[in-house]
Amino acid sequence: MIPHRVLPVLCGLGIAACASAIPLTEQVSEQQILGDDVTSVTQPSGQLSGRFLHITDFHLDTHYKSGTSVERVCHREKGTAGPLGAQGTECDAPQTLIDETFRWIETNLKGKIDFVLWTGDSARHDNDERIPRTAGEIIDLNEVLATKFIDVFEDKETPRGLSIPIIPTIGNNDIMPHNIFKEGPNRWTRRFTEVWARFIPEHQRHTFEEGGWFLAEVIPNKLAALSLNTMYFYESNSAVDGCAAKSEPGYEHMEWLRIQLELLRERDMKAILIGHVPPARAGSKRNWDESCWQKYTLFLNRFRDVVAGSVYGHMNIDHFMLQDSHDVDILAAASESESENSSSHDPEFAVQSRSTYLNSLRENWAEMPSPPAEMSSLESWSADFFDADAASEAALGKKAQRFLHKIGGPWAERYSVSLVSPSVVPNYFPTLRVIEYNTTGLEGVTLWSDSPYSDDSVESVILEDIDTDELDEEIAKKKHGKKGKNNKKKKPSFKVPNHPSPTAPPGPAYSDQTMTWLSYAQYFANLSHIYGDSSSESESEHSQQPSSTSKENANANADVSKSLDLYTVEYDTCTDKTYKLKDLTVRSYFELAKRIANKNRRKHDAILEVEEEEEEAASSESSAEDETDPLANGKKNGNRKKKHRNRVWRTFLERAFVGFLSDDELDDIIESEVPE
Repeated sequence: MIPHRVLPVLCGLGIAACASAIPLTEQVSEQQILGDDVTSVTQPSGQLSGRFLHITDFHLDTHYKSGTSVERVCHREKGTAGPLGAQGTECDAPQTLIDETFRWIETNLKGKIDFVLWTGDSARHDNDERIPRTAGEIIDLNEVLATKFIDVFEDKETPRGLSIPIIPTIGNNDIMPHNIFKEGPNRWTRRFTEVWARFIPEHQRHTFEEGGWFLAEVIPNKLAALSLNTMYFYESNSAVDGCAAKSEPGYEHMEWLRIQLELLRERDMKAILIGHVPPARAGSKRNWDESCWQKYTLFLNRFRDVVAGSVYGHMNIDHFMLQDSHDVDILAAASESESENSSSHDPEFAVQSRSTYLNSLRENWAEMPSPPAEMSSLESWSADFFDADAASEAALGKKAQRFLHKIGGPWAERYSVSLVSPSVVPNYFPTLRVIEYNTTGLEGVTLWSDSPYSDDSVESVILEDIDTDELDEEIAKKKHGKKGKNNKKKKPSFKVPNHPSPTAPPGPAYSDQTMTWLSYAQYFANLSHIYGDSSSESESEHSQQPSSTSKENANANADVSKSLDLYTVEYDTCTDKTYKLKDLTVRSYFELAKRIANKNRRKHDAILEVEEEEEEAASSESSAEDETDPLANGKKNGNRKKKHRNRVWRTFLERAFVGFLSDDELDDIIESEVPE
């Protein structure tokens, strides 16, 4: 392991995106140790830090009681509920966990991040018949969280009263009944306009009250965050019906999104999309109505020069998804009444359902084009090589050229990526994420805190009476050919956006440039260790009574000691030796997805596992032989049979559940796969 004090030096020598590899709590001390000759990773006052926080799914429950039964959602009866939450259960988050989380944010992140993306579900679940939720309670819980953010980031010396922007979005449990969100304006859009008045730009409040969505410039004239109301896309919202019909709020929302992205393109600005429910679409899982997914995927592809990235919550598991623009068929989606594969899932689906979904993702990734042998690793795709001229690409050979054509060129522009972060509520372990982005060329830029709202900003644009009949005929014809009767077929009932200019360079989601996401540090609170357990245990083990040592630690934590360093780094993509993400571009995620899906057991992605052919354990001599021949495949030593497993896939599963599952539980998930 590289010592922390050495990492800044390595970064200075050319290893990109390493600032986040140093725990934020140690960055100031590292500068003191290394001296003034080394540039501090913490930017001076008045400069961007190049980081932002993504945090989601607090699920605050003021009825939570430490020491109660997890079978009673930690509300009553004697049990094992800890003071900071009951990991691996259906209990929601206690006030203590929320307080400690914001104390940690204030201590470790304040002054070191540029904005916050807060993706919904702040209120507790309606999972206790004896204490049913009320509309007033939901609003109160959201007000508690909003006040927490204000307390941490308030700065009365700035024009906006906050040091950085906080961008919230509505979750499916921030309304009642949960999942059901009617066309706006409604009581929820009106109340959240009040609760989030400090966060929603003044000129966008009318837009938010109308539909629950808004835009805010987090870096004035450079970067905007678009808060989507995914409740209008959500398959489980029976109050609306997708994005195909002009009478539906989902249609209006998509029109708003398209126009905002067009305006940002005209101003040469970039965008981040945030929402609560992610556009999951794998196997039987369909989070969004198909017509909404189709438009979203189309827009991401057409505005690939504008959108820098997107983040979501809701699913509580750490993963990513790739949207394939080749799956877009707007007319077919509009004609479908209801997808046969749609799922009326509840977000709190079990580990088994989640593992099935993750396996479906893997199967999808396995079907994506695979590079030929001469391009076995996408890391060999040098940007300098492809920036030269067309003849350089020809040097790769016909197979490589065909592969690049299939994936949308050397930047994999056929695809787009959506990132899903796990939750603060300890369905597994409490989690938050700090993402680092490229700030090249933004030195001395006007900061959000120093910039009052202006009439010429995108924030101030209120779009009404949208002409939804305007069509892009040239693009609409593409699906049906340039000749013949097919040209007379039905056209999309909305304007199809243009592709980026042919002369435009790849966008920040595709090549490393200003606004490109470089890496993220995943922080988690391992409550099992905090409570005194020696390791993470399964849910059934958590139901046992804690040891006396655990009780003592729990009582100590109940006092909410300010010295508690609740969150630590689970993994950092900058230094991670398994994912090997050079950056967070689509191409990097495409390669990672192919490595996760790979069943050919490449040597550097494989782990060796040994199976017993008989009940008797192998001899110590055989074990010694195994250690000296770690990459042998298919050999038999006595009663032991060797085989390889995909190390990247196993790591992906382990991280999906935030390191909570035991090795045996992970093995069960892997063994349940379709035989290779």
